[in-house]
Formats: sequence, C-alpha cells, structure tokens
Amino acid sequence: MGSQASKQLARRKALSTEKKTLCELNQTCGDVFPGSDYHPPDRKNWMSGLGPEKVHINKIVWPGTHDSATNKIGIPLVSRPFAQCQSLSIYHQLVRGTRVLDIRVQEDRRVCHGILVTYSIDSVIKDIKKFLAETQSEIIILEIRTEFGHQDPPEFEKYLEDQLGEFLIHQDDHVFGKTIAELLPKRIICVWKPRKSPQPKAGGPLWNAGHLKDNWIDTDLPSTKFDSNIKHLSEQQPATSRKFFYRVENTVTPQADNPVLCVKPVTRRIHGYARLFIAKCVSQGCADRLQIFSTDFIDGDFVDACVGLTYARIEGKA
Repeated sequence: MGSQASKQLARRKALSTEKKTLCELNQTCGDVFPGSDYHPPDRKNWMSGLGPEKVHINKIVWPGTHDSATNKIGIPLVSRPFAQCQSLSIYHQLVRGTRVLDIRVQEDRRVCHGILVTYSIDSVIKDIKKFLAETQSEIIILEIRTEFGHQDPPEFEKYLEDQLGEFLIHQDDHVFGKTIAELLPKRIICVWKPRKSPQPKAGGPLWNAGHLKDNWIDTDLPSTKFDSNIKHLSEQQPATSRKFFYRVENTVTPQADNPVLCVKPVTRRIHGYARLFIAKCVSQGCADRLQIFSTDFIDGDFVDACVGLTYARIEGKA
C-alpha cells in the first residue's frame, strides 16, 4: 500500500511539472506562426476556399481526429468516458473542418475502441457520403484499421470498394504532387490497414499501411508527448519530399495505473497547445515536415490553426 501511494505521489508531481513546463513554454514562445491569423470563412468548404487549383496535396496540413467514430461508443456515463475521443458525429467533424478520419473496426464491421463497440462502419460511410454530396472540392483521408486484438472483417476490401468506389483516389505516388483540382472529381484517399488480410496493392483503389505513418507513444504526460512529437517530426523528410503521409497526434492517453482513466480530462492536458506546437515547429525549422495533425475532441480553433499554416504555405509565406 505504501509503495503504491508513493508511486502515485511521484506521478502527480511529474504531471504537475509537465503541465507547468508546457504553460511556461506557451508564455515564452507564444503561439504565433505564419498563417496563424488566418481563419477560413467557411470551415465546411475550407479547401475550396483556398483554391483547389492552388492547393497541392503535399502542402496541406490536414486536421485529423483520433479515434474518430467514438462519439457514441459504450454506455453513456458508464463505459463511454473511458473510450470516447470525439463528441461529434463523423458528418459534423467533417463540417467543422476535419479532413483525416481514424476508424477502428472489428470482425463484424462495427467500430470499436479496445473492447468497447459502437455503430457499424455503414454509419461512417453514410456520414461521409452526405458530406461529399454537400461539398465539391473537399478531399478526405479515410484511414480504416482492424483494432488491436480483433480479426479483420471478411471481404472488407471489396466492401470498401463497393461502397466508395466512385470517390476513391487510387494508390499512386504521383498523387502527392498534384493539386486538389487535378484529383477531382475523386475525393477520398482510403488507407486500409488489415491485421492479417493482404495489404492493398499498388495502383488499386485503396492505399496500404505504408502510406500513413506515425510514431505514437503511450503516455499521459503532456510535455513528454509534446517533446516526442517534435523529435520524431524533426527526423522526417519535408512533406514535399515524402511519398507517404506522416501523422502527429496532439493527444495523451489515460494509463491503467493512474487514478484518472477518463479520456477527456487526460487529453485536455495537451489539447490547448496545438498552436504552440506549430509555432515550436516553425522556430525549430521542422514546420515543413508537418502534414497530418490530429486531436481528440476537435474544435474550430484546431482546424483554423491547420488551415492557417496551409494558407501560408500556398501563399509562399511558410
């Protein structure tokens, strides 16, 4: 008992120190960067607003959501707080400006987060199609993976092709250097990451796991995650030189040995420092590597930060 109490005391001290570190960094470094004052007049159509003929795929800072389809996961007020990473539906995330979706599925095609489940992938597809029908020039990166510890849904690649075929941008390294206008009317880059089934083939309608990478670490300490994100991002090539998407997640994760296990209060420790992260990338000379930037409980300010840096890039200011 005494050992456990000492451990918890040490963790609380470490957490307090890390919160203070980020707060002080924000005060000294600020959150201003090229494009930080830009706010899209219409988040639902922000790519269209920037000009599809001017926006190259490899110059976009893509606002993404982590565990995107968890708004209704589990049982409300019982299990949901331990797995919910988004409060908005897929449709409303897209309307808010999200352009990268992270979807986890199990064998029966239901969305899951660990052992907790929610609605079918059909609901995700329906929301995406609704959004695409209401817009003309917005491109989405849809990452779907089989959740850890689960089996691949049978014939899932065929299912995705049947459901999304008319919108799918085929796997092709030349896509990265093209503008949105050059890809239209195709609208979705769909990355399918099965656990045991064959990976999608080059030239096919789906993209394989090698085209979307990250260096996720499992921690609930905000400054540790912030520094790890900077370190791993700085080790990447500039986005314009890569033939894959690289993701940075502005999130922290509840730990089993910590008293606070609900997602929202834990991830809030880093949530408000997205603009600081971009500003820090600029000051350290690695902002040209930032590409997909994801968060829990996405809000308009997070979207604006990503769109602002994208705007600065296409205007030659970053």
